[in-house]
Formats: sequence, C-alpha cells, structure tokens
Amino acid sequence: MMEPFNVRTAMRKEEHTGTTSGLCEGYIQTNMVTLPKEYAFDFLLFCMRNPKPCPLVEVMEAGQTVPQAADADIRTDLPRYRIYRDGKFAEEVLNISDVWQDDFVTFLIGCSFTFEKALLDGGIPLFHQEQKKVVPMFDTTIPLESAGIFKGNMVVSMRAVPNHLVDQALAISDRFEQSHGSPVHIGSPEEIGIKDLQSPDYGQAVDFDPAEATPVFWACGVTPQNAALQAKPSMMITHAPGHMLITDQLDPNYKNG
Repeated sequence: MMEPFNVRTAMRKEEHTGTTSGLCEGYIQTNMVTLPKEYAFDFLLFCMRNPKPCPLVEVMEAGQTVPQAADADIRTDLPRYRIYRDGKFAEEVLNISDVWQDDFVTFLIGCSFTFEKALLDGGIPLFHQEQKKVVPMFDTTIPLESAGIFKGNMVVSMRAVPNHLVDQALAISDRFEQSHGSPVHIGSPEEIGIKDLQSPDYGQAVDFDPAEATPVFWACGVTPQNAALQAKPSMMITHAPGHMLITDQLDPNYKNG
C-alpha cells in the first residue's frame, strides 16, 4: 500500500481520507491550487514572487486533469479538498468531479511532507506522526509580495525539534528547496504573530516539552488558501491542509532516489 499509485487508488475509492504525512516516504508530495483561467496569471506571478511558501512543481494546462508528476486524476486522487467561493470557505469534499470546469488551471506546489523522511533518517522525531495528528499550521504576520489580486501573509507549519537537533533539521531541510527548504523562523512564535501553539489555524496541536524541544517553523503551501480569503476569486479549489497529492517522483535529495 505504500506505492503512490496504490495509495492514490485508495483515495480515489475514498478508502483513505486522512493526512498524507508519513505515506510513500521519499516521494514528492504537493499542495494543490485550482483556479479559473482568468485568475491563473495573477496566481502564477504570486508564486514566482513568493517561492518560499509557493515553490512551483508544475503548472497544468487549462482543463488538464492528469499532471506530468503522477499517473493521477487531480479531481479524485487527493484524500480531501477544500472549495472556496468568492473568498469564503464553502465546503470540504472527497472528490471535485462534480464542480470541475474546463477552464480550471491547476498549480502543484511543493510540500514539506517531502522532506519528513529525511528528518526521520537524521534522527529527528516527528511528534505529529507519533501522535497521529495533522501537522499544526499557523497564520503569521510575515508579509508576502503581492501579485494582482493575491496578497497577504505567510502560513507556516510547525515541528517541535529536540534542542540539540535544531541545526541538524536546518541542514537537512535546506537541501529541499522545492519543498520549502530551510525554516523561516525558529523559536519565539510571538515574533511572527503566533499567540498560542496549542491553537493552530490549520491541522492539530501537538504535545511537546518546551524545555526539551524548540518550535521550528517552515513556510507552508496553505499560504495560497489564506491569500484567497482576501483575493476573493469566484472559485478556488485546494487540497485540505495536510492532505496532499502524492506524485510518482522520488525526490533526488534522497540517497536512494
């Protein structure tokens, strides 16, 4: 079940609807953003101006449903999707076939889940996996470069790293530029506008001893969802936070890739 095609098949059948963290380790996972074509150029420019939270893996043609990165149908092969209408969250669904339009342009954006196996290989525990939770994600006060209708602040994911392994986590994740790369902030969550680590804006809070571990924050591909709330496109479809597209591509940063 750990081959990408088999896992995506389970998602298509709605047999697996949970987080993709820890699945198909070593394979590239991506966030997904789908927009009507009229908004595609603005969003492409937004990604190019903000490569840390929005590292582009692939931009699909209007109406295209099968990406180059995977033998998959992006309408059915993610475990959960979110639909936004006029800048407001409308619903979370397991399949977007019913709302698909021929003018939809889909963007695949790098995800930090891709480098989680490398962190584990480096001896760094992942508390959200151990606790069977969706990684916690937070809105911040870190400003983004605007592009057309898209603007706002960065969203980050948080992993608590044992104090003596923080430098190791930085060195490992730095190799994965297409998956957000090195952290954007370490410790002191209040400095980036996060008031309470036990109240994430997305995902679930994790338990850790603040005397033993440091909160480390990586740029997150949920950032476009935050930007959409302000841009208010007529329609925007994304992955549900923590529920990614698993591609067929092994990340070359893994030694066995």
